[in-house]
Amino acid sequence: MEQKPDNSTAPKRNNSKIGLGVGAGIAIGAGIGAAMGNVAVGVAIGLAIGVGIGAMWSQQDNKNDPSNKS
Repeated sequence: MEQKPDNSTAPKRNNSKIGLGVGAGIAIGAGIGAAMGNVAVGVAIGLAIGVGIGAMWSQQDNKNDPSNKS
């Protein structure tokens, strides 16, 4: 039996949002870095921003989830 319980889908959904945020952050950071003349620093900043954005998106999803409304 290699079936995983249904509750394993919730963290995956949130992680994908964090992944999207990181991807967007890296893209933004690379642009900032190129403008500053140091892409590596820009990507590092973008990574940090991206994790924050992704975490915020995940929280928004959880708030908007109809199953959480009483």
